[in-house]
Amino acid sequence: MKVNVQRAMAARVLKVGVNRVWIDPERDEEVAMAITRNDIRGLINDGAIKKRYKRGVSRARARAVHQKKKQQKRRGEGSRKGKKTAKISRKQAWILRIRPIRKELKRLRARRSITPTVYRKLYLLASGGTFRNVSHLTRYITEKKLFRRR
Repeated sequence: MKVNVQRAMAARVLKVGVNRVWIDPERDEEVAMAITRNDIRGLINDGAIKKRYKRGVSRARARAVHQKKKQQKRRGEGSRKGKKTAKISRKQAWILRIRPIRKELKRLRARRSITPTVYRKLYLLASGGTFRNVSHLTRYITEKKLFRRR
């Protein structure tokens, strides 16, 4: 049975949208016979017509993601937002860059590849942020011919 008109009328009476009106499939004929708002109100009181609950947004996915994040998952490089310094602090980046350079300088001095004077100069240059990485430092030493002559 077509109960579109009754559904619309019930929606107005219940103050909800048409899709939130539930009509009992067993009492379709009875609903189809209703032509006035009073008839609709009577059917609502009888329980032939009801108001459906509002559908919310499910939090199930959000809960699952939150659970994973508690387990230290989903926190990789690709999930991060913000600028470079938000992902790794300036200080941490500096530490990661300077330690290998200083280690290499100490190694060169220990092997007597460079003199202590050259070591000190290079150390101070490194502290000033001259070198990007160890290979840059090595290239600089080679170009400036700072290796000890054998």
